[in-house]
Formats: sequence, structure tokens, C-alpha cells
Amino acid sequence: RVLLDCGMFQGEGKESDAKNRHFGFDPMAVDAVVLSHAHIDHSGLLPRLVKEGFSGPIFATPATRDLCAIMLEDSAGIQESDHEREVRHARDGQRVPPPLYTVKDVWPAMQQFVTVPYGEEREVVPGVRLTFTDAGLIQGSAVGNLVVNDGTKERRILFSGDVGRYVDRLLPEPAPPPQADIVICESTYGDRDHASIAEAVSELKRHVEHTCVEKKGKLIIPAFSVGKTQEVLYTLNELSNAGELPRIPVFVDSPLAIDATKVVRDHTELFRKEVREKLQEDPDLFSFRGVEFVQNSERSKQLNGRQQPCIIISASGMMEAGRIRHHLRHSLGNERNTVLAVGFCAPGTLGAEILSGAEVVHIFGQPIRVKAEVARMEFYSAHADRGELVRFLKSQDPARVQRLFLVHGAEHALHALAERFRQEGFPEIAVPAQGQGFDL
Repeated sequence: RVLLDCGMFQGEGKESDAKNRHFGFDPMAVDAVVLSHAHIDHSGLLPRLVKEGFSGPIFATPATRDLCAIMLEDSAGIQESDHEREVRHARDGQRVPPPLYTVKDVWPAMQQFVTVPYGEEREVVPGVRLTFTDAGLIQGSAVGNLVVNDGTKERRILFSGDVGRYVDRLLPEPAPPPQADIVICESTYGDRDHASIAEAVSELKRHVEHTCVEKKGKLIIPAFSVGKTQEVLYTLNELSNAGELPRIPVFVDSPLAIDATKVVRDHTELFRKEVREKLQEDPDLFSFRGVEFVQNSERSKQLNGRQQPCIIISASGMMEAGRIRHHLRHSLGNERNTVLAVGFCAPGTLGAEILSGAEVVHIFGQPIRVKAEVARMEFYSAHADRGELVRFLKSQDPARVQRLFLVHGAEHALHALAERFRQEGFPEIAVPAQGQGFDL
């Protein structure tokens, strides 16, 4: 049995917690894991899988392994902190469930990683061979191309993981995957197309000037620690080098984002060719005059009380955990401030609630009135849009694809993309329900 990704459900409160605590299968019966990338919604339950008895290899690219080492430890630390806070505030006799896993559970999981560079074939289990191709989402993200041979017939399975942009500012476009018999494709933005890349720099500049110069407020940017934070810093660095960034401080207030940026710097070979060339002139594309990387929690708390204009980039991108929640608690009530979302926020998350126009949200159990301006920049989504997902599967002959499974998307996005792929000629398309099984 080969498991494709092992992610953590996010949002939806107790419902997500229940899903995360029960796999629906026996971890001890899994022989190997193929991991597409390091984002927590794809990797976040690996320590729990190992804790519950999985002892096989976890196949991933080298950059994914390096990112998981810091991201899983951060996830465990957040769970431990949340658990301690819940215990302190629990009523007498109220049972507080333990963390899904702790920091000490992460190390055993990391020991089971087996790294596979792009383009190299490896045997996952007897009869199953794996080759990774670049998915273009974040550094190390991969499409899993599996060849399954049961002795009587051979099946080629394409597992997209999460597909990146063809116009990403840092990473190469997704590599064309080889022809497959079975395709499993993500659908995050299967119902929409993103804004043009040309708008990214000018739009971010406009938000900075509008909030920090005109309104004299704080621009709060919730950003995923891996990918989004580096893209925003890269754009701000460009503005700074061009003399177009106002003289205001920029704070990166996320220890995980700071550590992730170090990992990204260690894997510059994965950048686009033109970005690698820029490194010859500017050896640090993520740092510039006025930026401060905040590690210390006391310094982070000082930012909460800051009234002067500034930019604060903090995790998590869905606003579900991390220091961003403290910044939101102290900033949402001021109409001079702006919360600028730069990535996908899953239904049921605080980010989705704020973006939906909620007038009041609850943070740490307290009602917070939303008076700040709320905006989003869809270009910064690392996920491919509808047109790019269609382009991603252009390498496939639809007549040779026996079945196309669409996963990882809201209901509307899944069915909208299914209709689009029918127009492309894919004859057999399925949108599986959770827990539904198929005989391939």
C-alpha cells in the first residue's frame, strides 16, 4: 500500500480535529509514502502516521525534506502551545484532547525520509516505480509519476500534488508530466483565472502607498511561511531597488518563515534562470533596507502596540495559527489598517471568514470587530488557476487516460473543472467523496 501525501485538515474547528485524529486506515498497513511537497495540508500528519505505527520510507525531493524538518516541528510546537492554553482555560472536569503529535514525535518521522531528485527513478515498493517532476508550486514541490506493475499489466499513475503557476516570479513553470493511464489532479482554483503577472508589483505598491502613506496605517500581510513570504519579500526588494518603496519599516514576524527563507536560499538551483542571474548582482533577494526579521517573541509583542505605519508579514497564511492571529487581534479594529491576503484560505478558516466580509470574528475566544480594510491579491496564489490546470494536462492524450480523478478543491471548483476537462476530451472523470474507494 502506497500513501500519496498525508496532510492535516485545517479550519472547521472540531470537525477538522476529528478528521485529523482518525486516519480511516491502519497506518501499520502502509508500506510507503510519496510526498508531493512540504505544505502542512499535504505533510502535516506524517509524525502522527509514524507515531501510530507506520515504519516505511517517505519519498520526497531534497528541498521538501529540508522544509518538512522545520515546518513539522513548527506545527508540533503550535499544537503544544494551543494545548497548554486550552488546559489553562478549561473548566473544572473538562477534558482537553492532547496534541496530534509533539515536537519529540517529529524526529522519528524525519528519519524515514528518502530523498529523490527530480527525474530520477526509484522503486517505492516491489512493482511500483516513482519519478518526480517539478510541480512549480514551492521549492521541491513535485508531481508523482508512478508505474505500477502487478505482473500481468502495467499502469501509469500521475499524482499532481499541487500544481504551481506558469508565471511564478521565482520558480520555473511546472514540467510537462509523462503520459498516464490514471490521473489524480488538484482543483484548488478550478473555477477561476488569476490576474496578470504584470499587476503583481504595481498592485502591491498601490496597497503599500494607500495604507502606509495615505491612511498612515499598518499593512498586515498573512502569508504562508514557504513560498508566499519569499514572493512578497522578492517583490518588495524589487520596489526597494527601484527606489519605489516608501521609507517605512517592514517586519517579517514568523520564525518559521525566517527559517524557511534560509532553506530557500540553500536551494537557489531551483529558481528560474533569470532569478539565478539576478543573484549575481543582488546576492540576497529577500532582504533590503528597512526590513527586520523578528525572531524574539517580545519584539513581536511590541509590534502589536505599534501605531506608526509599517508592513507586517506573518504566518499562517490562512490566519489559523501563529503570530498573525495576535496582529489581527490588535489591528482589525482600526480602519487605518489593511489586511491583505495573498493566498488561498480554505473554507472554515479565520482567513476565509475575514475575506467573506464578516463584521465580527473570534480570535482566542474574543469577539473582534472588523473595521480594517480587507483586500486580496490573487496573483500571489501559488496554485495554478483553471487555465493553467488545463495547460498542465496538455501533455496527456485524453483518449489514453482511462480515468481522471479531481481532488483538493471546493465543491464548485471541482465540478467546474470537471466540466472544463470534459470539453478537453477526457472521457471518464470522477470527483471522489472522502473515503470512497476505486478499483484501478
